[in-house]
Amino acid sequence: MILTRWGVALGLALGATALTAADAELGLETQELERLTARAEARWETLEARDFDKAWEFQTPKYRARFPQHLYKYNFSYAVEWELTEINVVAYDARAAVASVAVRVMSEPTKQTSVASRAIGALPVTFHEQWILIDGEWWHSANQ
Repeated sequence: MILTRWGVALGLALGATALTAADAELGLETQELERLTARAEARWETLEARDFDKAWEFQTPKYRARFPQHLYKYNFSYAVEWELTEINVVAYDARAAVASVAVRVMSEPTKQTSVASRAIGALPVTFHEQWILIDGEWWHSANQ
C-alpha cells in the first residue's frame, strides 16, 4: 500500500522528535538536520511530480555548471511512479561536509505489462543519496 502525503508528513513529524538524539550521534545540530531533511523531501516532491527541471536545481553548483538542465530528465524513467515514505540521515562526515541519506519510496510501474507486475503492485525501494553542505546550503550529489 502506498502511504498518503498525510502519512508521510506524520511520519516525518514523528521522526523529528527523534532528531535530537540522532543529531548528537551524527555530529549535526538539530536545525541543520531538519534543513537537510526538508531539502531532501523537497527534491523528492519534484521527482514525484516529474518536474525534472526543478529537481536539477537541487544538484551541486559544479554539477549544474557542467550538465545542462534540459538533459537531466534522461537520468529518470517515466515507467515508474514514486511516493516518498521516509527520509533518514544515516551518517555525516563533518570534515567533508557530506551526509549520507537513505530515502525510502514506494515504487510502482506506470504500465502494468504483465500479470505479475499487476499482482505485485508497489514495492518499497531505498535510495542511498549523498548531500553536500556548500556555503550553508545542502546540495544533492550526483556521485552516489
